[in-house]
Amino acid sequence: MSSTRDIDALIELMAKLPGLGPRSARRAVLHLIRKRSLLLTPLADVMQIVAATARECLNCGNVGTTDICDICTSEKRANGELCVVEDVADLWAMERSGVFKGRYHVLGGTLSALDAVGPEDLRIPRLVDRVASEGIDEVILALNATIDGQTTAHYIADQLEGRARLTSLAQGVPIGGELDYLDDGTITAAMRARKAL
Repeated sequence: MSSTRDIDALIELMAKLPGLGPRSARRAVLHLIRKRSLLLTPLADVMQIVAATARECLNCGNVGTTDICDICTSEKRANGELCVVEDVADLWAMERSGVFKGRYHVLGGTLSALDAVGPEDLRIPRLVDRVASEGIDEVILALNATIDGQTTAHYIADQLEGRARLTSLAQGVPIGGELDYLDDGTITAAMRARKAL
């Protein structure tokens, strides 16, 4: 029996995390072991708590520790704006920016014929219900600029036609971007979304 069996198992599990391969996982585990009281033990304790308490918000699909998340229960956020995102990572990115002060709806992915993901596999029916029941004036489609993202946006637009004002995030040249380094699709989107100065 190997004396490092548990450590090897930890490395193997860490290597399954996004952005970590076997070598990065080994370095991370070694660092955690060296800083056992400062990092490893508190991390293990918090992971155990999160494993026991984390759940999806029944209303929007965000991740938290209660059935309805803080964003959904905040009266300050009940301003009639609903931002639709593909997954929780997108919601967290929007929250980091601090620019959006309404509520969210996490679809749980995008429509994809290749992967056999249809509207019933996503939270699209719940989205339609929320728009009707929560007095939503504007639905902001903050979906990724991919084929599946655009297909999903068009499907949602059809489902919500006449129920709320539909908008989408601007697409085009990023701040600090140089035209020479941009792909043709980005330049085309930027040209179509141009505005007066």
